[in-house]
Amino acid sequence: MSFVSKKKLEPFDWVNYSLLALISFVCVFPFLYVFSVSFTDPQAYVPLKFYVFPEKWSLSAYKYILSTNSFVNALKSTVFITIIGTVLNVIVSFSLAYALTKKTMPGRGIMMGAVIFTLVFSAGIVPNYLLIKELGLLNSYWALIWPALTNAWSLIVIKSFLESLPSELEDSAKIDGCSDLGVFLRIVIPLSMPAIAAFTLFFAVAHWNTYFNALIYISDSKKWTLQVLVKTLVIDSDSNGVGQAGSGGDDRMVPQETIRMASIMLSMAPILVIYPFLQKHFAKGVMLGSVKG
Repeated sequence: MSFVSKKKLEPFDWVNYSLLALISFVCVFPFLYVFSVSFTDPQAYVPLKFYVFPEKWSLSAYKYILSTNSFVNALKSTVFITIIGTVLNVIVSFSLAYALTKKTMPGRGIMMGAVIFTLVFSAGIVPNYLLIKELGLLNSYWALIWPALTNAWSLIVIKSFLESLPSELEDSAKIDGCSDLGVFLRIVIPLSMPAIAAFTLFFAVAHWNTYFNALIYISDSKKWTLQVLVKTLVIDSDSNGVGQAGSGGDDRMVPQETIRMASIMLSMAPILVIYPFLQKHFAKGVMLGSVKG
């Protein structure tokens, strides 16, 4: 017979839970407003009025945005950068981290020192811009991909994780005649799938939310990312950025505020849909390499 003891809630617990609930509500409140306004019918929309739920549901703002060239181009740009950038991030980060785990690799100390140096110091905006310009990458998607192939924090964490893998597995594979590349592809990669899943999510979210680099490197509006386009709509109050290819005079029928909120929802939707299913990989990613036995 088992006895389960239930902890009695103290006054401090009630205060703590109440504060956490209040903070959660404050965080959810803006999203609720954005969601409600984006689905509000243009004829029922009243400016500066808070909507808990739309008085009259409508998809007019979403239909209008998805019918414009600017939003579709921004979506294509962001998807391309996210997919290609994430794949290259994973390949470069894990291959370089695996090489850094080998103490016999020539120049390992110098390379590791360079990685740690970039963790502490950075060139700055102007040198980076001049470098991208000299490489001829301005107004190119590769300006957002090549400079971010990996980063010092990811390399150090992945390296620590790979070092925690049993070295006996690699030794036995080499005895069976497997090359270093074969060990990496057949032994290390399969054992690193939790880490790969976690960092794939890290890199994908970072590329999807690319804003500042796209703002300074991409001046062609046809190559804007979603975040730059949303900033133009929300902060610069430029609905024409979305409506350049709109259908006739439909943009007059749809309030600018509902267009802005709908664009925000569309830019957040993919991450909001994917994140709950992969949240556990974020938790694993934080703990990678932190415990060694």
